[in-house]
Amino acid sequence: MPNIKSAKKRVKTDAVKKDRNREKVASMRTAIKNVKIAAKNADKKLAEEKLNIANKKIDKAVKQGLVHKNKAARDKSKLNKAVNSIK
Repeated sequence: MPNIKSAKKRVKTDAVKKDRNREKVASMRTAIKNVKIAAKNADKKLAEEKLNIANKKIDKAVKQGLVHKNKAARDKSKLNKAVNSIK
């Protein structure tokens, strides 16, 4: 545990940021799972709606530095492929 006042404050603010970032990443993962479920159930309209939401959340996570851009591109590509394969 730090002794300096500013270092103590930094520990507290880092904990708050960590929780906030975890929520954002969890929200992104949930959106990805929702697209996969809709694609598995062959509901194209619902899958496309969920895909738009997931893409927005993925892009926000990249912009905030929570996810690497290549992982985001890979996830978006897989989701698009899954939705486009629905007949």
